Amino acid sequence: MASSLTTFTDEARIALDTLSGRAAGLFSPSLRLGVTGLSRAGKTVFISALVHNLIHGGRLPLFEAQKSGRIARALLEEQPDDAVPRFQYEDHVAALVDDRVWPDSTRAISELRLTIEYESASGWNRLFSAGKLSIDIVDYPGEWLLDLPLLGKSFADFSREAVELAALPVRSDLSQAWQELASSVDPDTDADEMTARRLAESFAAYLKACKLDERALSTLPPGRFLMPGDLEGSPALTFAPLMKLSERRRPGSLQAMMERRYEAYKTHVVKPFFREHITRLDRQIVLIDAMQALNAGPAAMADLERAVTEILSCFRPGRSNFVTDLFSRRIDRILVAATKADQLHHETHDRLQAIVRRLADRAVARANFGGADVDVVAMAAVRSTREGFVKQGRETLPVIIGTPLKGEKINGETFDGKAETAIFPGDLPEKVDPVFDVSRQQAENNEPAIRFVRFRPPKLERTAEGVTLSLPHIRLDRALQFLIGDRLA
Repeated sequence: MASSLTTFTDEARIALDTLSGRAAGLFSPSLRLGVTGLSRAGKTVFISALVHNLIHGGRLPLFEAQKSGRIARALLEEQPDDAVPRFQYEDHVAALVDDRVWPDSTRAISELRLTIEYESASGWNRLFSAGKLSIDIVDYPGEWLLDLPLLGKSFADFSREAVELAALPVRSDLSQAWQELASSVDPDTDADEMTARRLAESFAAYLKACKLDERALSTLPPGRFLMPGDLEGSPALTFAPLMKLSERRRPGSLQAMMERRYEAYKTHVVKPFFREHITRLDRQIVLIDAMQALNAGPAAMADLERAVTEILSCFRPGRSNFVTDLFSRRIDRILVAATKADQLHHETHDRLQAIVRRLADRAVARANFGGADVDVVAMAAVRSTREGFVKQGRETLPVIIGTPLKGEKINGETFDGKAETAIFPGDLPEKVDPVFDVSRQQAENNEPAIRFVRFRPPKLERTAEGVTLSLPHIRLDRALQFLIGDRLA
């Protein structure tokens, strides 16, 4: 689908931008790594942990360059894009390490350059390589990425799909107020700012309700309605889908106004984001909070699969040769990562990974996505728990031990954010198919699949010399090896 998102003029501009970037990288090799995911999937934590472990020589046994001692050092350098806000790594690490609170979520795009000085494992490469790779980490909200398919859709397409989604059983009660308002409005009536505002606010309220934990839905475009950034309150966000569209819209009508603003949103918001950021990526990780969707039931899992399909359809996958690489970047590796694996005992991690594998495989097939290596992993960029066992009668149960966040509840108990506790998180299902079967949606009074409790970041260990160790993790090293390991060979 990515090719349908651009015009010939767009492709020409992308080619010029790529050529300029490649020329600058001839003497300073770099790799652009995109980090995205839907809200609360852990993008900020992932980037902070990745950088912290590389700078501080963290325990990364599956990251070959680190394991073999070939990395001399990793350091932060000035990023190449002056117009993009810097990812505030220092503030986020201070929140994790000093305050033991999770840093603020991604609200807009940001960037950070991490440079790795290393020795190649190949004598030939050591002869011709500078032994230096700059990784430009680009952090952006997944909600914005879900806007990209709008570039290939008319306002009528957008409206029709929005109405169809709103009518789904898992959404119908949440969308009722918007549906009633939209059905009472005649699209052919004169354009009116207050009517447009009421429709936009009602539609945005419905999308925000879909995002809450109880439903944990993921396919919620337009993304800026959820994360407006500096566009909050602007006319570019004061539009909404309409029902009963007229085939011939009347100039000056409400439908004409909504269509014009929808097209302006695509032209001035969505398209620049695609051209200036997505088309410049070399590698990509997509973080998903699969466990929250699992707790919400099969409808939420099916919606998460729909969202990942939409996301994959927006990338430009493939492998390039030397000539084509000068004019067009292609993403050749994508990792789909289920985060927060530390909230399950390791005995269940393989089941979580199997669920994500099924989701990713079907999304790849539906998105017609090919030419890039796609892998999945169950991980925790920062491990907030440790494991243990407790006896309950004759049973020995695997538990996770940590400090639940203040206000978290389980079995009627509310935690104070200070005391450690051991929790049996439950087991994920052995069979994958029922997880996505909407016809078998759990009844409201059923127990969730897992006992989902949010924990505080861990208290970091210190060596005998008083040195603070790097942030603990689960399979961050495996993610690093897949994403950048070959570039450090």
